[in-house]
Amino acid sequence: MSILKISTFQAYLFWENIDKNLQNLALRLSSIREKTDLIILPEMFNTGFTMNTGLAEEINGRTTQWMQEQALRFDCVVTGSIAVKENDRYYNRLIWMRPDGTSEKYDKLHLFSPGREDQIYTPGKEKLIVELNGWKICPVICYDLRFPVWLRNKNEEYDLLLIVANWPERRSLHWRTLIQARAIENQSFVIGVNRVGHDGNELYHSGDSMCIGPNGETIYYKPNDEDLYTFSISLDDLIKTRNSLPFLKDADDYELL
Repeated sequence: MSILKISTFQAYLFWENIDKNLQNLALRLSSIREKTDLIILPEMFNTGFTMNTGLAEEINGRTTQWMQEQALRFDCVVTGSIAVKENDRYYNRLIWMRPDGTSEKYDKLHLFSPGREDQIYTPGKEKLIVELNGWKICPVICYDLRFPVWLRNKNEEYDLLLIVANWPERRSLHWRTLIQARAIENQSFVIGVNRVGHDGNELYHSGDSMCIGPNGETIYYKPNDEDLYTFSISLDDLIKTRNSLPFLKDADDYELL
């Protein structure tokens, strides 16, 4: 049985205050007492969802170094997104940091045009699939959740879809519904990790971080409060679900180019 132990941190984020966010996150993470395989932080966890490119860091900047320190500290993968400057362009970049210091990246493909994100940041071009303890994991960022073609689980390319977000409370029904839909239609576990509290634009975020199983069942759900929670999911359970109703093999054969 391949078990994946995951720690999700539904964090309160201090607006555009990198030092305070990293200090608070490190302090709260210190309460993790059991071995975990993966720590998931929200979108732009060091600043909040900002269009202020003055806060963007070089790829090996202090937040990336902080992530490497935490990955080594807990001997696990640490992931979340930050604003990155690279070759005079800006990216909303998810970093997948391993304890040995190696990393992978995913640049957000779907940029939130109502918030002018598409005017500030450059979209990514490639999906990321990473492996951890026998699991195939597809990490994406917030607004990507609305686009099922991009997240389509063709040929069972992933077992876990992971969404890091700054998703406001006013659209929380969409968040909860879409996460459940993505789990059912892709026969995968889906984990969404959101933030809580008001941001600098006075938008309230109710969190609603959750883990949904491949049959649409709720494994974890937390509204409103800051929450650091560790739980396990089973690859054997996923395989049983796929074997009982193997509809992914009947999916239309097309790709998003």
